[in-house]
Amino acid sequence: MRLDVNLSILFTELPMLERPAAAAKAGFDAVELWWPFDGPEPSSRELGALRQAIEDAGVRLAGLNFDAGDLAAGERGLLARPDGSARFQANIDVAVQLAGELGCGVLNALYGNEPGTDRALALANLRRAADAAAGIGATVVVEALNSHENPKYPITSSRAAFELIDEVDRENVAFLADLYHLHRMGEDVLSLIDRHSARFGHVQIADDPGRGRPGSGRMPYDEIFARLSAAGYRGHVGLEYRHEGPGAFDWRRP
Repeated sequence: MRLDVNLSILFTELPMLERPAAAAKAGFDAVELWWPFDGPEPSSRELGALRQAIEDAGVRLAGLNFDAGDLAAGERGLLARPDGSARFQANIDVAVQLAGELGCGVLNALYGNEPGTDRALALANLRRAADAAAGIGATVVVEALNSHENPKYPITSSRAAFELIDEVDRENVAFLADLYHLHRMGEDVLSLIDRHSARFGHVQIADDPGRGRPGSGRMPYDEIFARLSAAGYRGHVGLEYRHEGPGAFDWRRP
């Protein structure tokens, strides 16, 4: 199983530019990121510094979020937001270029909070993003979040995400299977893997309850990994869990 570390939620005791090296020291050869800048169009200096930090660490960027607004303030994407669409569109080429320079093949586009979302706008923005990503051979993924932590986010199930993906009608748009969010919403993640893994563009994990490392909750991660392997999933599995102090990756040891 190919694992990558989400540097936006792990190694947060370090400045962002030091986290790729920390991931490499911990034994990882790939990382992923939520959009790590304050706005959709950071300066060339900021982009260059991040790119250099990843390259110097010798890790690959396996996944990158498009700008999703102010996550700390509760925003969860711009795709379907009339008041955020221009910001999303301004970010598309910037994010795709950064992904292309770092060999990243997965770009995550979060939908946006209700009220006021516009599905037609979301579809148009997803198509625009997918067409741009196709130029670097990348896939745009659509994620379902749990409503307990994200009460205004409307895409809260694999079914809702699949319906949106089908409407987009682009070959390079797929599902981001965040198994933690799906499990929190009561989905049978083992059955989902067995039935729909061919639609997965990326997988992310944390344990439920608590959003901690595998083994800290009740999710059957030994079986989950076995099912992903048996189903032929060959992408990265992003570690997107919360952990403070040592031992964040001890669960990987036999």
